[in-house]
Amino acid sequence: MKNENLARGLGKKEFIEQVVANNPRADTALMGRAYDFAMAAHAGQKRMSGDEYFEHVLNVAYILSGMHMDSETIAAALLHDVLEDTKTSKEQLKREFGSAVASIVEGVTKKIALKTTREDRAENIRKVLLATIKDIRVILVKLADRLHNMRTLKYLPQEQQREIARETLEIYVPVAYKLGMYRVKSELEDLCLRFLEPGIYQELKARIAKKKEEREKEVKKVVAAVKRLIEENNIPAAVVGRAKNFYGIYKKMLAKKRSR
Repeated sequence: MKNENLARGLGKKEFIEQVVANNPRADTALMGRAYDFAMAAHAGQKRMSGDEYFEHVLNVAYILSGMHMDSETIAAALLHDVLEDTKTSKEQLKREFGSAVASIVEGVTKKIALKTTREDRAENIRKVLLATIKDIRVILVKLADRLHNMRTLKYLPQEQQREIARETLEIYVPVAYKLGMYRVKSELEDLCLRFLEPGIYQELKARIAKKKEEREKEVKKVVAAVKRLIEENNIPAAVVGRAKNFYGIYKKMLAKKRSR
């Protein structure tokens, strides 16, 4: 599981260096202005964890930087809560950062009325996707925001944890899947399992001592070995492999009706 605050303590200079490392053509001036604006706008605000609120938006931007997103998306990530949680107006954002950034932030801020019954799951997913059809970057920021919120979910009351985890599993996980964001999907699934089935999650964690990265390396070695064999024998075939995440293992156990 990823550290909940990978961007903790990153100053503006270090943050911009990280962005540029992932996107050498990044607009560093825009990054710097967004960083300073968000830090000032959220000054004095705290999260349930006790961390400065700015740490959250910085982590969301850091997640998107790791996905090699463009400068406007990362700037919008830094600013994604200023319309809802500060006195900042859309007009002010537009003047300071341009209409594209302001539009993304507004899109992220908009709440979508979701139906609560399980039968309406597909309709909820459709609503989320349709709400971002003008600019797909809105849903990318929403997913990164949800990912960091899930990483820090332990600080909320238990019932709220479960409610947010259920919503994430039923709406955000399928959206990440539909967009091909498989790493985000897998991490969200594992985090949901952690809060919805904590006993099962801890048992799986104890049994699967190897880190996912190590298991993925082993899978790649096996795939490479199989590829060599089929090529040597002129067999027309494609070989793919992946290490299952905790949630994937849990679903397989349910399907096979196994307890271990």
